[in-house]
Amino acid sequence: MLASGSRGNASVVASSRTSLLVDCGLSCREICRRLSLTGIALESLSGILITHEHSDHVSGLFVMARRFRLPVFMTSKTHHAYKHIFRTSTGEHVHVERLETFEAGRRFHVGDIEVAPFTTPHDAADPVGFVFRADGLRLGFVTDLGYLSRNVRHHLAGCDGLLIESNHDLEMLRGGPYPWAVKQRVMSRVGHLSNEALAEFLAGDYDGGAAFLILAHLSEQNNHPEIARAAAERALGDRHGLLRNRLYLAAQSECLPTITL
Repeated sequence: MLASGSRGNASVVASSRTSLLVDCGLSCREICRRLSLTGIALESLSGILITHEHSDHVSGLFVMARRFRLPVFMTSKTHHAYKHIFRTSTGEHVHVERLETFEAGRRFHVGDIEVAPFTTPHDAADPVGFVFRADGLRLGFVTDLGYLSRNVRHHLAGCDGLLIESNHDLEMLRGGPYPWAVKQRVMSRVGHLSNEALAEFLAGDYDGGAAFLILAHLSEQNNHPEIARAAAERALGDRHGLLRNRLYLAAQSECLPTITL
């Protein structure tokens, strides 16, 4: 996890032979700096995967992809929205030179990593989460969703590792500084997942089989890491231990140390 939050998101998912940058919501310079801090060589990246077109997930994409000649994987609807929203420094619409489109529900491979994209409930053109499979292991990756739909729960079953949103504490959001319209958007079924909604999933439908869980996209205004952690730990109960369901909290301002399955 290079960064996670409303000011920019970027992660690296890697197998023994392939490394993928998932989302590109920081500047190219900052992504390069954080890759260096984590010991990941730029030359090892095989491509960039995009979950949706919101700026905190794509703001550095144009420069990063062009400078390093990286293929970019996104859905056609996401690409259409992206190229019409963002412009270059000269005012022209951005252009992805090495575009590879995919569809939710259709698996594809990048190197030895199988990518299974699935639809998520969020207010974007065609938002997706991913299940990555490599070396016999499955990693679930989902942020930016208003609720855990049946489809999302289905795809997250049987994962060996799980990255999932824990965006806000409901009381902090309701009493916080956001305008009421923004609060309604965040709490809506196409907004962001609350600590409480995640806890309900962890205590109920979650199968408990992951070696680790990463709580991601925490709001800096409407959440606190220890509140999010406590809610998840209570929901996990006795299933939270040294060998299973180890909890990590992704941060906005610093990289999370590499986690290896």
